[in-house]
Amino acid sequence: MSTHAADPLAALAALPGVPEAVDSVRQAVDRVYGHRVMRRRSNEISSEAALRGARGSAALAGADWALEEVRRRSDFSADPEARTVGAALRLGVEVGQLLSIWRQSPLRVLARLHLVAAGESADSVGRPRQRGEAVDEPLIEAPLPDADEVAARLEGLSDLVVAGSAAPALVTASVVHGELLALRPFTTHSGLVARAAERLVLVGSGLDPKAICPAEVGHAEQGRAAYVAAFEGYLSGTPEGMGRWISHCGRAVELGVRESTAVCEALQRGAA
Repeated sequence: MSTHAADPLAALAALPGVPEAVDSVRQAVDRVYGHRVMRRRSNEISSEAALRGARGSAALAGADWALEEVRRRSDFSADPEARTVGAALRLGVEVGQLLSIWRQSPLRVLARLHLVAAGESADSVGRPRQRGEAVDEPLIEAPLPDADEVAARLEGLSDLVVAGSAAPALVTASVVHGELLALRPFTTHSGLVARAAERLVLVGSGLDPKAICPAEVGHAEQGRAAYVAAFEGYLSGTPEGMGRWISHCGRAVELGVRESTAVCEALQRGAA
């Protein structure tokens, strides 16, 4: 059996544009980790990255608030947009608590992420959707797999994560993100959970161990239309389409790095 057959994610690392994206991300991450402010104030950078990442993820889910509004608000229960922003903020905090569990039990982690995002105890919370249940997922309008397909593909994704891969972290994170978007496994908040899972892979892999490179910022900055177009590449399953999606995710990480670099510069100047 070939290595690629045993490790299907490894084959994706050679797709058009992917090696260049992986190299570019690694260089960008190395640069921000080498910033002098990171040596003394990395916790502040991590906290700010979580806040800005949550704002970006919520924007893609239809709640496009200014950063200062997210920072100022304390009540996130007033209306659907506020609840979306609150869900994204809670996920940003929760990801760091789940790193040790992810590689052993990805499905347990996904269930926990949905529970945290939903912030309620309804019957549909924290489990994959069942036959006949409606799905509320802003932005993504692709055909919805049925509940049986969702269950089978979630198991397959879990098996890939548990088995591990020689693929670069960007590739694994992009596939986890894309597959969860394709499945929309929960009745609500699947997009927020997909982007939180991408962040979890990037942090847990060691690419971004201090969680200072918020890809969600970059996904939002590239815009909802570009996000959907790149995701259609993932759905196509073609080498070109998959390469386009992974490269798009790589650019998102680089834009997240740029955001955190700006935070580092502001801290260095004493302006933040």
